[in-house]
Amino acid sequence: MEQTNKGGAVVITGAAQGIGYAIAERFAAQGRRVVIADLRGSEAAAKKLGHDALGFDADVSNAAQVDALMAFAAERTGGVSVLVNNAGIYTTLAKTAFDEIDPEEWKRVFNVNVEGVWYCCRAAARYMKSAREGNIINIASAAASKGTAGLLHYVASKAAVVAMTRTLARELGPYGVRVNTVSPGFTQSDGILAGGAERGQQSEDIKRQRVVQRDIAPNDIAGAVLFLAGPDAGMFAGQNLIVDGGLTMN
Repeated sequence: MEQTNKGGAVVITGAAQGIGYAIAERFAAQGRRVVIADLRGSEAAAKKLGHDALGFDADVSNAAQVDALMAFAAERTGGVSVLVNNAGIYTTLAKTAFDEIDPEEWKRVFNVNVEGVWYCCRAAARYMKSAREGNIINIASAAASKGTAGLLHYVASKAAVVAMTRTLARELGPYGVRVNTVSPGFTQSDGILAGGAERGQQSEDIKRQRVVQRDIAPNDIAGAVLFLAGPDAGMFAGQNLIVDGGLTMN
């Protein structure tokens, strides 16, 4: 059975609220040492979580800040055993025709959603490779499998994450490091809930199309992440688990 370094940190980006915080709660309940990373509010979120969780404010699109985050996690816990790349830009985006997207917004989405994942994987892998074990779970989106009109930059960025996962799995597998993806459907995260009537109508429209006709909660995504990081998923590598109630089927 696969062994996991219980002494190393579980680093979760974008975890001060929403899906990331739900993932942090589940790992903490297992007795894991969690490091919550976010642009702001990380220490407050860690204090709220308890379980000796740690907080570290970092912009994942800044390579130096990411390196500092992983060094902090390793120094405080003895290593980095799990990385969950959850940070991303989505809820602040307005649907826009592909030929009208502001090039600066396109760059910003890719800087966070793609380069940020690369920076985090690169920094965490230094510790995982030396330990000869580890788990990386990248959060993509079900939209990458079906497409969503008006969000080309977001969908393309998440498709890139799925492709990156497959290559990283092959590169890191020989070191005992597994890399997989979880792709959520439209989830009732804090950002979505704050979106008002328009987001509420979008949620109802999508829910009617699902096989499992209920809202997706952050804890639904957390469950998939915990599975992939655990020993029962020891033969999962380079895979993409789509958690959207059967709206998308592979």
